[in-house]
Amino acid sequence: MSSRPVIGLCVAQSRAQFGPWDQEAVLLPRDYVRAVQRAGGLALLLVPDPATTQDPDEVLDRIDGLVLAGGVDVGDDPERDAFEAALTGRALERDLPLLGVCRGMQVMNVAAGGTLIEHVPDAVGHDDHGHTPGVWSDHEVRLAGGSLAARAAGNGVTPVKSHHHQAVDRVGDGFTVTGWATGDDLPEAMEASGSRFALAVQWHPEADEESRLIAALVDEVRRR
Repeated sequence: MSSRPVIGLCVAQSRAQFGPWDQEAVLLPRDYVRAVQRAGGLALLLVPDPATTQDPDEVLDRIDGLVLAGGVDVGDDPERDAFEAALTGRALERDLPLLGVCRGMQVMNVAAGGTLIEHVPDAVGHDDHGHTPGVWSDHEVRLAGGSLAARAAGNGVTPVKSHHHQAVDRVGDGFTVTGWATGDDLPEAMEASGSRFALAVQWHPEADEESRLIAALVDEVRRR
């Protein structure tokens, strides 16, 4: 291990504008990087790569922890989906510290054979989980006592920032839901019982400087 824990952050693929240029780019909100750095980690951006999809150890050998970041719906970027699903499966096999954020939770669930609610408002009857494009939805999440989610968040009921229209429906093999939105019981956290730190949350801890979740991942690496 380097002097700082190396945390791999999976990035999105999208068109973006840079000065006069409008072209394909790989992107990640800087809040993820800042959260890792505040916790004393070294952020390493992971770009979808077909060769790594075939051999995830090529990347996992170089990092100490993995974050699956938010982004577009599962299914909208098949290359990214396959890359992150491959990393997830092998990270679980290696018991590598793993955190899924929003889309990352959905990727982890689908990779484990679970299914998704395709449009949350149709299922819960409101749009509180993503009411305004580009604006966080603030609500509370109830976390199961003694769960990894509760320990990592440092609270049994915690305020969160979220923005999503897909969510976990049938839970994938090996995972247990340990967090629920207080208003409608929508799954908000799940974890793998056979792993020391394999956690997924539907909210965005990187957007909240008070959140301890990403720091909890870095701390888990230091304890090993």
